[in-house]
Amino acid sequence: MSDAKKPGIYIPTLYFAEGLPYTIVMMMSGIFFKSLGADNVFIGLTSFIAWPWTLKFAWAPFVDFYATKRSWIVVAQFVLAVTVAGIAGVSFLSDAMDFNKMVGVAVAVLVLIAFASATHDVAIDGYYLDVLNDEQKAFFVGVRNTAYKIAWLFGSGAMVFLAGKIAESRSIGFGWGVAFGICAVAMLAAAVFHSWYLPKSAKPVYVSEADPNNLVKPDGGKRFFSAIGTYFVQPAIVPIVIYIMTFRLGDALMLKQAPNFLLDPVAKNGLGISVADMGIISGTVGVIALLLGGIVGSWLISKDGLKKWMWPLALIQNGAILLYWVLAAFPHKFIVQGANLNPHLPAVYVINSIEQFAYGLGVAAYTVFLMTTVKSQYKAAHYATATAMMALGMMIPGAISGYLYQALGYANFFLVSFFASLPGIFAIFFLPIWRDNNEGTAGGQAHGISKAGQVGSESK
Repeated sequence: MSDAKKPGIYIPTLYFAEGLPYTIVMMMSGIFFKSLGADNVFIGLTSFIAWPWTLKFAWAPFVDFYATKRSWIVVAQFVLAVTVAGIAGVSFLSDAMDFNKMVGVAVAVLVLIAFASATHDVAIDGYYLDVLNDEQKAFFVGVRNTAYKIAWLFGSGAMVFLAGKIAESRSIGFGWGVAFGICAVAMLAAAVFHSWYLPKSAKPVYVSEADPNNLVKPDGGKRFFSAIGTYFVQPAIVPIVIYIMTFRLGDALMLKQAPNFLLDPVAKNGLGISVADMGIISGTVGVIALLLGGIVGSWLISKDGLKKWMWPLALIQNGAILLYWVLAAFPHKFIVQGANLNPHLPAVYVINSIEQFAYGLGVAAYTVFLMTTVKSQYKAAHYATATAMMALGMMIPGAISGYLYQALGYANFFLVSFFASLPGIFAIFFLPIWRDNNEGTAGGQAHGISKAGQVGSESK
């Protein structure tokens, strides 16, 4: 790695560029469709747009084996700039297009963004593990997570607010076109900058422990199945997989419908929050609270270890779902009158901030545990496998969330979301963190990672 290229510069820009496409697909698009008149069932089904993140393990080995991760990063960012410009174009034309046709085209473009973004994620996470030494990896975890959350602030905060404000004087489609267009320019700027500034990794594309000099290239098919298969031969793999796929089940339900609850009018048992206010609530105040929660959670784990804090933080995180149940069940208890002010807005700020802070606490521990399941030989492929299972555990419940809301109403829906989180909390007690801290086990790695400070709050 060239000493002239500072990781303090390119690590934040890489993870901002990683976070922005995810924000567009998984956060901004739901508000976009809702503001154009889509119903909650459809918005729940848009969870299936996330399928590339659930299947990225299938092509993650190719990122490890072919070309360099630097090349994958730069090409993916140029592709993302073009595809995000595509969703901006759809937005500008939405007022003149048939609604169903517009939605179909928008979903197709969002799937392309998700596919490019999932590949981009694999390359960046692998590049991070390759290009930095162990001390730098520990130090920059907090930096990369902050940069990722800044992308959330930018996309679901500033850009959603901008779309809502422009819509007050122009059309909602025009407002979203401007917002997505700015996101496309940001991705193009990232691509140009990284094509110039990113250092080349000092490591070859593929390194075998049996062939550290990379003299013999093993068969491509064997490499692929080895990269994926070795993840599933570690001790206690069954409870690990169950935990990864169930822990965020309650979150997946709640997070998909909470924005709809806030945006829906009072006549539909919502709170009637404006799009511009949503930008401030979810993308600014909420993300700041989430970031603070991640920092506190990271500090607690680095201080006392994952074993001590994993269960308490999980309980706090999922218990906070009940705040939305209280708000939906007793909305009249949270009214504050003010000139030109939605009467529920102050309560929403407080409740959303508490819930996001708690979410940050729990996901910090969750992310640390994911790191413990990654083996050094196939870093990118293993981490992609773990996060793909996480994405699958989010996608399916998110997809059915609209049907559950339709059957239950908002209050009962949020209560069910809380109970759906309990199996994941219970699964914690079967994880290898409770075993002896032997080298090479997830329990031993958890102890080492938490003490080294390699903790974070990513939520891909």
